[in-house]
Amino acid sequence: MNIAILIPARYASTRFPGKPLVSLDGKPMIARVAEACCATGIDTYALTDDKTIAQVAKASGAGAYIDSTDYDNGTERCAGAIKSSLFDKYSYFINVQGDMPDVTPDIIFAVRDLLVQGAEVATAYTDMDEIERLNLNTVKMIKGTDNAQWFGRGFAHYGYHHLGIYGYTRNALSFYPILKKTQEEEIEKLELDLKEAIKSQDFEKAIKLRDELKKLK
Repeated sequence: MNIAILIPARYASTRFPGKPLVSLDGKPMIARVAEACCATGIDTYALTDDKTIAQVAKASGAGAYIDSTDYDNGTERCAGAIKSSLFDKYSYFINVQGDMPDVTPDIIFAVRDLLVQGAEVATAYTDMDEIERLNLNTVKMIKGTDNAQWFGRGFAHYGYHHLGIYGYTRNALSFYPILKKTQEEEIEKLELDLKEAIKSQDFEKAIKLRDELKKLK
């Protein structure tokens, strides 16, 4: 399976400039993400607008692709990157967000397996307690039997905690930038247009953000 992990890691973030370089337990966040992704044995690349982020990612075992384009979100950055000949040999991509320091190989493999099973787009989620349901920094997911139906940051007394990972076929990722953004996507700043195609994978204890990171939000 010709697959690559893409880590969108933007320095010039509106909400938190330089976030990928924030130190967590003495190590830059992007280094933690890159190391976890590289541990899968899958080709891994950091997609960034910043040379320092690229250098840290390379030092952690990943490749790097620098693009100064001001994308709206990580999926757009991934879609822009795969136009480069660097990624021509890949048919599938897994987008692991650059601020997901507790991603594990198991989560990545599960998303990969959904693609192998025929999903055009795949993601992962976990259970969420009431405190997190009321946290505006937590992305909530509402799902049907197999497919994700909605994502949002607002208060919700039901649903799941969406994890910062997506898998796509090349066709699905290439198609994303031409989709018309909905009003809801503009408000939530989340990739909502692909929601109907997303198959979900449950991880009961998949991710717990470090206290350090929570304090920085």
